[in-house]
Amino acid sequence: MTTLVVCLDRTDDVGRKTGLRSPIVGWEAVRALVTDVGLADPEDSGVNSLLEALRVAQSLRDDDEEVVVAVVSGDRESMVSADRAVARQLDDLIAKYDPESAVVVIDSAEDERLVPIVESRVRVDSVDRVVVRQARDIESTYYLLKQFLADEELRQTVLVPIGLTLLVFPMLATLVGPAEGAAAITTVIGLFLLYKGFSIGELFTGLARRTRESLYTGQVSVVTYVVAAGLTLVGLFVGGLGVSNLDDPSGVFLPAMQFAFDSVPWLAAAALTASAGRLLDEAIREEPIRNSYLNLPFIVVSVGLVVRGFSAYFLEQANLIDPIYVPAFEGGILTVESFVIGGGNRLAMFVVAGFLLSLVGVKVASTFSGTEPSRPESEPEREPELVDGSSESDSTRSP
Repeated sequence: MTTLVVCLDRTDDVGRKTGLRSPIVGWEAVRALVTDVGLADPEDSGVNSLLEALRVAQSLRDDDEEVVVAVVSGDRESMVSADRAVARQLDDLIAKYDPESAVVVIDSAEDERLVPIVESRVRVDSVDRVVVRQARDIESTYYLLKQFLADEELRQTVLVPIGLTLLVFPMLATLVGPAEGAAAITTVIGLFLLYKGFSIGELFTGLARRTRESLYTGQVSVVTYVVAAGLTLVGLFVGGLGVSNLDDPSGVFLPAMQFAFDSVPWLAAAALTASAGRLLDEAIREEPIRNSYLNLPFIVVSVGLVVRGFSAYFLEQANLIDPIYVPAFEGGILTVESFVIGGGNRLAMFVVAGFLLSLVGVKVASTFSGTEPSRPESEPEREPELVDGSSESDSTRSP
């Protein structure tokens, strides 16, 4: 079994400092390369990376494994050409030595981007990341800052936003004032940090991917999501219209309750439509439907009933809506006089209805998607033995 221990250098620091062309293969060649790179630039972390590759190769040899140690570098023209150069060199090494696995040695995040290229050609058993320990003093801080400024990717990530901020702030301060300019810049920075912190870009990317897949596969949920979006807009419009019709919309609590009272039926219908479409997609797949999809429509209606009940209670106490009037009913031997449901009775009715509906949802979900747990495989039950050591079947067997 041959193992390839490969040290990756995407930006060709080795070739730039020593004038050698990669790949550099063999124990003696790599050991001589350590000396050349160390003499050219003793501060380069690539020296530690090369030494780590030799150490790993020696350790594998001590375990009686066949090892090939090599250094593979890219070029300095562009990242694409560098990756292609690494791919070509790896193909040559694999064709010549036919390794069964590889151990990758890297010393930076830039070199780590080459790991998928290696994985696409040979099985990677380990990725060894070399971290150089440094003294924490002023001199080391200076060199760290110098290395930071020399890194193009870090400069674009950190220095460019700071430079834009320093350029935009004087213009905003001149046009709208220092306080407004500082507020605008901090708002943009805050939104940017939230955008990165919550991975909103990835969420939008995933949403676009799921939407594209839904359109191509012809899922029913595409139509129901559009209907749900329309019902949501209607609910928001009806809620805003109800708030605007208040005689005295001062304060926050009562307008919020009026908005919830008017918009909750539409919003619940939107959520119910979206969940129904998702449930239909699961049913069309002819696979067992998960409990969450079956239970979601009941939960949506239950929450809508509870929110509607509480908002109606507060609005009724403020004399903004009337209690529920139930007219008299006469049918055969059953006669019901008219009555009014309001206040706490109205709230209790909505809460109990929501609670019962949620229980019905749990029961329906467990009935239609639940499966009896399979018994663990075990040895067949042994027949009880009699006193003399024979089994019960032996005692009943005819001679």
